[in-house]
Amino acid sequence: MTENTTLITGASSGIGSELARLFAADGSDVVLVARREERLVDLATAIEADHDVSATVIPQDLATRDGPGELVEAVADRGIDVHTLVNNAGFGNYGSFDDTDLETETTMIDLNVTAVTALTKLFVGPMLDRGDGAVLNVASMAGMAPTPKQAVYSSTKAYVLSFSEALAHEFHDRGVDVTALCPGPVATEFFERGDLDESGIEDNPQLDPATVARAGYDGLRAGKRVVVPSRRMRFLAQLKRVLPRRRVVELAERSVAAE
Repeated sequence: MTENTTLITGASSGIGSELARLFAADGSDVVLVARREERLVDLATAIEADHDVSATVIPQDLATRDGPGELVEAVADRGIDVHTLVNNAGFGNYGSFDDTDLETETTMIDLNVTAVTALTKLFVGPMLDRGDGAVLNVASMAGMAPTPKQAVYSSTKAYVLSFSEALAHEFHDRGVDVTALCPGPVATEFFERGDLDESGIEDNPQLDPATVARAGYDGLRAGKRVVVPSRRMRFLAQLKRVLPRRRVVELAERSVAAE
C-alpha cells in the first residue's frame, strides 16, 4: 500500500463508487467501505483490473456508535495510512416530522453526523502531523436551508456543510484541504430509502453520479471549500443567501412537495 491512499465510505454505489474510480484513475490506492461486501468486492475487482492500484474492501456499518472506531482499527491493522478521507455514506427520509420514525432518524443522525465527525477526528490527526491530506464531505443542497418534510435530513447536512467550512478554515495553512460537496437531486439509490420516492424530488432535474463525483473530485483538488455541481443549484444557493429566511424555507418545502 502506498502513501497515496483514499478511503471512501458509502462506496458500494452512486457517488461513492464513482469517486473511487476517479481517485484510482489518478493513481491513488483506495479503501472501499460500505455495508454491502459483495458490491465492494465487485468494485475493487474492476478498479484493480482497470488501474495499477490496490483496492481494499472493508465492510462496515458506520451507523453504529462503534462503527467508526472499528473501521479505523481495521485500517490500522492493514498498515494503511489514509491520505484522503471521503465521507460519502449517508441517507435521508421524507415525511411530516410527527409521522416519521424516530429510530430511523436517530440512525440517520448517527451516520450523517456522528460517523462523519468521528472519522474526520480519527483520520485527520495523522494528516495534520505530516502536513499533507484532504477530506471530502458529501453534504447536500438540503443543508443550505431548513427543509420541511426533511427536517432531520436537512439538519444533518447543514451540520456537514458548517463542519466542513469550519475545518477548512482551521486547516487551510496546515496542509489539509477540506471540501464540502453539495449536490441537488442525483440519480442514485438514495430515493429507494426513507419514502423519498413519495417526495416528488425525483421529478426535479437530476445529475448523474459521475458528473457529481467529478465536480467534487476537481473541487477538492482545486482547494475549494464548497462545491455545488450544477449551474441551477448554484443559482438557488445564491438565491437562498439574499431572500428572507421564511421565504427560503417556503421554497425548500416546495422543492420536495409531493406531486
